[in-house]
Amino acid sequence: MIAVLVHSANQADSVAAQMVLAETALREPSVSHVWTDQGYRGQRLQEVSAACDVKLEVVTRTRGSVVEPRRWVVERTFAWLGKQRRLSKDYERLPQMSECFIYQAMTALMLRRLTA
Repeated sequence: MIAVLVHSANQADSVAAQMVLAETALREPSVSHVWTDQGYRGQRLQEVSAACDVKLEVVTRTRGSVVEPRRWVVERTFAWLGKQRRLSKDYERLPQMSECFIYQAMTALMLRRLTA
């Protein structure tokens, strides 16, 4: 996990994605390709990705129960995070606290994998 941004529901995902993309480019300049869903098709986001030298690929969803390329990775990660008690329900008042618990959950998961 490179960057996390938790924001209020009244902010569009494409606007928040610009911030995440810029943060990712700063933290991990080797990232060159990002897969997104349909919510990230805006022209401004394309401009930000070009400025960060990152290629955005929008994964389109097909009808039926089909495993989508790369989409399953995100869904699997959300399932892992949902197993964490503090992340299974939205108890936090501040978005920064949710971000901290996401980092904590992913750190614990990676430590378990590295030490297994």
